[in-house]
Amino acid sequence: MPDLASYAVTDGNSRGRSVAEPGPKARSEFQRDRDRIVHSTAFRRLEYKTQVFVNHEGDLFRTRLTHSIEVAQVARSIARAMRLNDDLAEAIALAHDLGHTPFGHAGQDALNECMLEHGGFEHNRQSLRIVDRLEERYGAFDGLNLMFETREGILKHCSPGRAKELGDLGLRFIEGRRPSLEAQICNLADEIAYNNHDVDDGLRSGLLTLEQLDEISLFARHAKEADREFPNMSHRRRVHETIRRMIGAQVTDLLAESGQRIEAVAPKTLEDIHVAPALIAFTGAMQKENHTLKTFLRENLYQHYEVLRMTAKARRIIRDLFAAFTENPRLLPPQYQEMAVSGNIARATADYIAGMTDRYSMKEHRRLFSVGEL
Repeated sequence: MPDLASYAVTDGNSRGRSVAEPGPKARSEFQRDRDRIVHSTAFRRLEYKTQVFVNHEGDLFRTRLTHSIEVAQVARSIARAMRLNDDLAEAIALAHDLGHTPFGHAGQDALNECMLEHGGFEHNRQSLRIVDRLEERYGAFDGLNLMFETREGILKHCSPGRAKELGDLGLRFIEGRRPSLEAQICNLADEIAYNNHDVDDGLRSGLLTLEQLDEISLFARHAKEADREFPNMSHRRRVHETIRRMIGAQVTDLLAESGQRIEAVAPKTLEDIHVAPALIAFTGAMQKENHTLKTFLRENLYQHYEVLRMTAKARRIIRDLFAAFTENPRLLPPQYQEMAVSGNIARATADYIAGMTDRYSMKEHRRLFSVGEL
């Protein structure tokens, strides 16, 4: 392992695994975590779970899988530049969306509404549930038995009430402590990836135009730079040149601001990171530009009438499936029937639906509600 900062997470200062295992022979503990995530069933399913556009709408739009890979690339680059554990950053990034429902945030919102009387549904907690319990790959334990710091990074948000149910993992939300810098990096790498690549998908789909984006400072500034350097570019090259410059500017801004914050606090150990304020951040100017871009995407892409039409269909599919399975759990596949019998029917149903891909959930809906479908 390269020379890391004294406050980086390492195999030596980690809180380890819930179930003790012999150490890996040719890789670090966090490389092992990354490999377990990549080989998991939930990770493979991300290929057919969407960001904004439903899977069947086109082969070139981002999916949860491509998004996770892009987040991992950004997070690993930042972590390495800051002498932090890039294997941990990569593992968190690859796992952070494992619990997402089909149909993106529309699916999550619909499933949460269905689960309000049963503890609710939130994709970060579902990601943790997958790696702690639902994956079935090993004889010695349920889930993937990941390192504490990987699990800590996956759990991005949690209310104090829910945190009490999570034991040691939830204590930081109750005590107001911070996760590792590697986890903090993943939070902002996620933001960098989805904002910039939703711009790309929005333009590719035709729901956004360059004329609209030229009014957004973060895009316009870098588009002008690209035009000055390459004045005769095609439309697609101009978009890619602009977006890569936007990403580069955000990463550079984050590295500079975070470096200053770390220097001011002067942490020596991982514990110093836990008790410090958030140290990974953008400058105020970049935060403002990012907020403007987010607002633009919400108003012009996520609330575009064509996206809202699919959102309405997605909500209906999730609600119909949830109602059908909870009213008659015998409609569930055998493994989920067993979970329903031994525990909470609603939670077993939520686990099943959340694990579906976009196209599988549509197929399952047709099987249940369309005459002639099997």
